Amino acid sequence: MAKKVAVLAVNPVNGFGLFQYLESFFENGITYKVYAVADSKEIKTNSGIALTVDDVIANLKGHEDEYDAMVFACGDAVPVFQQNASKQYNIDLMDVIKNFGEKGKIMIGHCAAAMLFDFTGITEEKKLAVHPLAKPAISKGQATDEDSVVDGNFFTAKEEHYICTMMPQVLEALKK
Repeated sequence: MAKKVAVLAVNPVNGFGLFQYLESFFENGITYKVYAVADSKEIKTNSGIALTVDDVIANLKGHEDEYDAMVFACGDAVPVFQQNASKQYNIDLMDVIKNFGEKGKIMIGHCAAAMLFDFTGITEEKKLAVHPLAKPAISKGQATDEDSVVDGNFFTAKEEHYICTMMPQVLEALKK
């Protein structure tokens, strides 16, 4: 039976990355729900396309056991994460990531996803693909120069153009 996935979309989200995940999941019968890392379900892509997603991250917190996997869909909001770190939706984001990771659930993401996974302390000794600009921030896991890496329950790609290099392994893990 396919696993159920929580997809976290920052505002603004990288549409190219987000839609690769959603299309692959839809085409393969994998159930997912998209949560905005924002105060509202209305977000935008980094190219300005308005989206209304299923729910907000505040409503995922405490319900992590309802899912088998989590996707962090990166976007332009990450470079200014530090400026907004104290906002409740970013506090919830970090709690949700940590809760998924501590439960050993499948962790999927691209670009700066590995950096956020690392910030929560869940990547100890894991090899991670991460955007080259975020690579110096990795302190617990092992940042690589690879396009994508699968290490245990972590599936990471260094940017949205490399999601396709890990998608076969992601789909295989989610279909088990």
